[in-house]
Amino acid sequence: MEKTENTEPFYYNGRHYDAHQKDFAPDIPFYLEQSVNYGDPILELACGTGRVSIPIAKSGFDVTGIDISSSMLNSAAVDAAEAGVKINLIKGDIRNFEIEKKFALVIFPFNSLAHLLDFNSVNGCFGCVKKHLLPDGRFILDFMNPDFKYFTRDQSVAFPEAEYKDPDSDENVIVSYNNFYDRATQINHVKWHYKIGDKHFDEDLDMRMFYPKELEALLIFNGFKIEYVYGSFDRDEFTTDSAKQIYVCSVRD
Repeated sequence: MEKTENTEPFYYNGRHYDAHQKDFAPDIPFYLEQSVNYGDPILELACGTGRVSIPIAKSGFDVTGIDISSSMLNSAAVDAAEAGVKINLIKGDIRNFEIEKKFALVIFPFNSLAHLLDFNSVNGCFGCVKKHLLPDGRFILDFMNPDFKYFTRDQSVAFPEAEYKDPDSDENVIVSYNNFYDRATQINHVKWHYKIGDKHFDEDLDMRMFYPKELEALLIFNGFKIEYVYGSFDRDEFTTDSAKQIYVCSVRD
């Protein structure tokens, strides 16, 4: 995930991120299917440790990943080498990038859009995507369908998030969080609480929420035609109860 604005480094520690997210994979079959549908070359925005890019490259596709975190990209390089695949990894800001290549498919997985906290950032990112798409290319992004029950919980309560082994010390890492949602800015201010052995520390992460009609308007404003909107990685119809909002877009004529 992209590091921008008020984000702290531990969340972007690639080895910890891998350990934290190692069991999350429901989106990979979907993105593999879309890679088959639309072909390569493929660009992943905010590629992180390559959790999505590496399986796509392993299936034989030409993949480029861009991310602003050196730690995440270092882990991606190690993981790609261990998987026996080559990925073009670029350190850059997804709000303003220039790659001397156009892509048949640009993907923006795993709620990474949340790290673009204002409209200028979103418009900058979407503008770069449009510039880097081939004429018949596709842009696919997935984002949570914001649920207010998570934003109205007791701010003083720390909710459990994850537990995993520290890749350096083999001690248990226990992660919990609490949050404050600012309705005026639509930013969810998350405070992560980490416990590693006897050590405790907190870090802040701000995540911008985007609602369906708002995201639809941003895509159209930036010159995209929305071809499909899914509510799950099984391509279910998007409804008010959907956990995800998944957009498949082309460049509008």
